[in-house]
Amino acid sequence: MSPDDWQVHVTTEAALAMGRWLEARGRLDRPIASLTRKDLECMASNAISRFIVLASQRRMQSPDPVEREKLDDLLMG
Repeated sequence: MSPDDWQVHVTTEAALAMGRWLEARGRLDRPIASLTRKDLECMASNAISRFIVLASQRRMQSPDPVEREKLDDLLMG
């Protein structure tokens, strides 16, 4: 998967994680302005968690040492 394709995939997965969080709480149909700060923080946490899982999986599967190093830097700061 190219870096651009992977970015699209990760963005979609993060959005789905946010949607699943909203749906599980019966808030999927609410306008974003009606959500509380806690709601937004929880959605962001779910999206970040999904990104970490996907980046970790990509890191383990990548044969490219440069890509693994970039993902290491991103995941481990």
